[in-house]
Amino acid sequence: MMATWTSTTLGSICKFQAGDGFPKDLQGDADGEYPVAKVSDMNLAGNELFIVNANNWLSKKAVDKAFKLHPPGAVIFAKIGIALTSNRRRILVRPTVIDNNMMSATCAKDIDPRWFYSLLTTLDFNEISSGSALPFLTVRDLSKIPISVPPLPEQRAIATTLGALDDKIELNRKMNATLDSMARALFRDWFVDFGPTRAKMEGRAPYLSSDIWAMFPENLDDEGKPEEWEVSAIGQEVSVVGGSTPSTAEAEFWDGTLSWATPKDLSNLSAPVLLETSRKITAAGLAKISSGLLPVGSVLLSSRAPIGYLAIAEVPVAINQGFIGMVCDKRLSNAFVWLWTLANMDAILSKANGSTFQEISKGNFRPLPVIIASAEILAAFDAVVKPLYARIARNERESNTLAQTRDLLLPRLMSGEISISDILHVG
Repeated sequence: MMATWTSTTLGSICKFQAGDGFPKDLQGDADGEYPVAKVSDMNLAGNELFIVNANNWLSKKAVDKAFKLHPPGAVIFAKIGIALTSNRRRILVRPTVIDNNMMSATCAKDIDPRWFYSLLTTLDFNEISSGSALPFLTVRDLSKIPISVPPLPEQRAIATTLGALDDKIELNRKMNATLDSMARALFRDWFVDFGPTRAKMEGRAPYLSSDIWAMFPENLDDEGKPEEWEVSAIGQEVSVVGGSTPSTAEAEFWDGTLSWATPKDLSNLSAPVLLETSRKITAAGLAKISSGLLPVGSVLLSSRAPIGYLAIAEVPVAINQGFIGMVCDKRLSNAFVWLWTLANMDAILSKANGSTFQEISKGNFRPLPVIIASAEILAAFDAVVKPLYARIARNERESNTLAQTRDLLLPRLMSGEISISDILHVG
């Protein structure tokens, strides 16, 4: 560690503030002035660094009457229960109310806020939590954590370096959200609203290139779909398969090299791309799964607890019993099937049943109707949407690499094990 770093305690460089309890009937106000951050909001889409969204808002009158505001730049985190295990921290971007399962920490004026955030992400709060049945954090315990603080210029250099990685990850997320929206809008216009055909019927001007515009039928038929388009069943257009779990009591089935997915692997994806799984199986484990290893490009839909997680596999993957796997080996591309599934989620949910938890079976899923356009229109659609999805996948891979780099550098920079000047090739 550099000699200029100062050894101190966490409480000497920040102020901790607990959140507020809320009445059970408080729902918040959608157009209030102040957001309410709860533990569940820590998982909303957005930068891993900042709280950028909230489900509940409060009016200024309500806040002035009963609640504390936590300032922009404060770092918030869970202080009680199982949420401690996530080690998730977020920075507030506006004055915010937080619930009583959370706490904020506001750094001193001579501390760089983003360096402070990085410091907190390296601390394992579980190690200093009190309580056995229900772990919790106290200001006293947090304040006593020993830390080392570099001079302010070095704090800023560390924060800038790590922040550049976070900013690029966030840029990729925003780009992916835009690409996703574009793909969804095109699918809806062509295959749900039948926009080009309706425009022709109403005599409106073409809004697609002339060659694509000419492909669309001039009229809707008696069933309300474009003439000569057909109605099929999704089970006729893709191979619908399920999965299973090899016995966890058999060590020979586990810790291999083959990807094996559960719905949990899809639960925190920021884009519809499955690049890796948390668990791997061996060839012996794969032999216990009748659907085998699904190919790259397969569309995965969680079929229970909950229904609706969705991704396209970018690696060959086996799946457990919580999925409907769709192998796109017939007329429809995986990009089309991904968007069809999103557009028909209400119909999918309507076919679910179960007493303990809702589940849609393969038998109920396969008959769901899908409208099939001409081969020329499907090809034209794929020519637009497949590059959008490919860019989403590339961005997600890049973000994963950037996150791994950040996570490798973070503890070393924050401990002084490596110098920021070594990274920047100066000094």
